[in-house]
Amino acid sequence: MSTTTTRYAEAAIEAVPDLPVIRITRDFDAAPEQLMRAHTDPELFARWIGPDAVTTRIDHWDCRTLGSYRYVCEHDGVDHGFRGTFPEVGEDRIVQTFTYEGMPEAIALETVRFEDLGDGRTRLHAQSLCDSIEGRDAMLSSGMDTGVHEGYAKLDGLLARGAV
Repeated sequence: MSTTTTRYAEAAIEAVPDLPVIRITRDFDAAPEQLMRAHTDPELFARWIGPDAVTTRIDHWDCRTLGSYRYVCEHDGVDHGFRGTFPEVGEDRIVQTFTYEGMPEAIALETVRFEDLGDGRTRLHAQSLCDSIEGRDAMLSSGMDTGVHEGYAKLDGLLARGAV
């Protein structure tokens, strides 16, 4: 359990100076198991990931250690594919690779961890290790913040409705 008093009702998205790393911190009114389910169940994942303007369909989803995935986000009739592998899926942590198919040479290593804050709240810690500082900055300037904020707002809604 955390002893910090900082609350992250909105996602804090931070670039680590001099490293190709992005960190995201966000609190949810949910148990760690609910957040794990929202990240590992393909039907739930497709309902909340990304900006409001996209529709997500899962092409392949094997969320277990050494599994893999591919999903497609459609926006204005254009498909954007994302794929990767799951080197490790634990009880409260997911390690995955992430590749936007439009830039297949830029593969990020992502870790998502769920910290139980008590009182039915959980803090999500996500870290993306990009292939370069330039890759990190390109990811940050791609509009990812809109996808993160709108996606987590959709996840809040699913949690509030008891859908997770």
